[in-house]
Amino acid sequence: SWERSQPFRMLGHNGEINTVDGNRNWIRAREINAAVWADAAADLLPILQEDLSDSASLDNVLELLVLSGRDPLHAMAMLIPEAWENMPYMDPVLRAFYEYHACLTEPWDGPAAVAFTDGVVAAAMLDRNGLRPARYKIDDDNIFVMASEVGATYMDDAHVIEKGRLGPGQMIAVDTEQKALLLNDEIKARLAQRQPYGDWLSRKMVTVDALKADADSVPATRATIPVQRAFAYTSEEAHLVLRPLYLDGVEPVGSLGDDTPLSILAHKPRQLYTYFRQRFAQVTNPPIDSYREQLVMSLYTYLGVRGSLLEETEEHATQLRLASPILTDAQLAAIKGADSPLRTETLSVLFPVAEGTEGLKRVLDEVCAAAASAADAGSTTLILSDRGVDAEHAAIPMLLAVGAVHHALIRSRKRLRTSIVAEVADAREMHQFALLIGYGASAINPYMAFETIKGLITEGHDEDIGEERALATYIKTIDKQLLKIMSKMGISTITAYHGGVDIRGGRLACRGYRAVLHGNAIVRGGHRFRRYRRRGTRPARGRVRHT
Repeated sequence: SWERSQPFRMLGHNGEINTVDGNRNWIRAREINAAVWADAAADLLPILQEDLSDSASLDNVLELLVLSGRDPLHAMAMLIPEAWENMPYMDPVLRAFYEYHACLTEPWDGPAAVAFTDGVVAAAMLDRNGLRPARYKIDDDNIFVMASEVGATYMDDAHVIEKGRLGPGQMIAVDTEQKALLLNDEIKARLAQRQPYGDWLSRKMVTVDALKADADSVPATRATIPVQRAFAYTSEEAHLVLRPLYLDGVEPVGSLGDDTPLSILAHKPRQLYTYFRQRFAQVTNPPIDSYREQLVMSLYTYLGVRGSLLEETEEHATQLRLASPILTDAQLAAIKGADSPLRTETLSVLFPVAEGTEGLKRVLDEVCAAAASAADAGSTTLILSDRGVDAEHAAIPMLLAVGAVHHALIRSRKRLRTSIVAEVADAREMHQFALLIGYGASAINPYMAFETIKGLITEGHDEDIGEERALATYIKTIDKQLLKIMSKMGISTITAYHGGVDIRGGRLACRGYRAVLHGNAIVRGGHRFRRYRRRGTRPARGRVRHT
């Protein structure tokens, strides 16, 4: 269609933006800064044109940034940054530029060669992996040509005075006013010197390892069999799933087929996580190898208020940086402590067992309302906790709670005022952690998984490695598996994966909520499928009736 034809208003794009769902979600969650647009801010909404391509969405955001005062080179360096996190020889000033802007926005990630212009400067850049080609030539008449392939247009090599190609994350530009060719190093040096980004970060940003936790504030509870049963832990899972994660540092591997029935057809209750399957990017080529390409992969994540995308102030850097989204008990206690730059609020997701599904619904609504109130009151991090399960209180599945709160805050335009941390017992393996992050959790404290591992060691299993080493290996293994899951999607950074599930219509809150309410039945597309049963007979395997 003509609406999807390229180039758009400001750019043309060769490739795919694999993070586009999350990028769109977070742009919808952001508020227009009144100081920039004043009374005209309402006229800009919605920022994104609906039902267009990933390239069109990127074009919409680039246009917003440029019209709000940033030059296109600055705007694109924000949206598609280099892999700065693991670059050992990057200029610290340039690294500070990228880390500061990571506090403002997540990357638009995927294989991409982007050409863009504001009518004065014409430029091009590659994604952080360099998964698309961009080659250029300059002749002795000062004609500059760039294309994905050599030979896209004819140039006599006898008159070519320079030729080359862009590397991963690199940028090149032609300034038609100054009549100058701007190469990558010159462009990045100019951008890095615009503001004292390094000074701002040193004064405002804190790492979680720099915080100290009060020993008395770290919970000392041990996993008990009734509580483990409440969160569907089994002895088989502890030995066949958790032990390889902390003992060998590898993902559990089985040699037999998986004959487990689909969750919607299962006789026994299943965890909400089992209703979901991982997606993968079908058109990303070449594929990303998270092991061999660790240089471009990143698990850095940030907690705290996200400032306006359209401004640059020192306060934007007031963030707590985490090297991994998996938090130990001590780290979570430190985040809650007096030394933390964050103002935290803990919200319990327990509901009275006696009230049944109505109690679950009521508490879920109350938690969403409490989250909005806490954001209004200045809480910069919300901790959703399922601690305290007993005979009278059950836990709302954490995936349901995180998704519902995430959606509620987006609908009320308060999502960027606060981060979400899950203090969770029912998550213990990589698929479950990936789901929580994809549906809005910035960080996760799997305290029951930790307690179960400690219990195994206390019982005499693997005593030689000790609790501390076992937990460290478990977290490291989960980190590796998160990178593997992200690479299947063609995504390199956890901040771009975070909140990356399409949230329009609040589909998780609807589907997951009904799945819990109806027990063995799940609603899809507004229809409920129940197991077929004829009077006096056993249910026929695999047969369902549409009601």
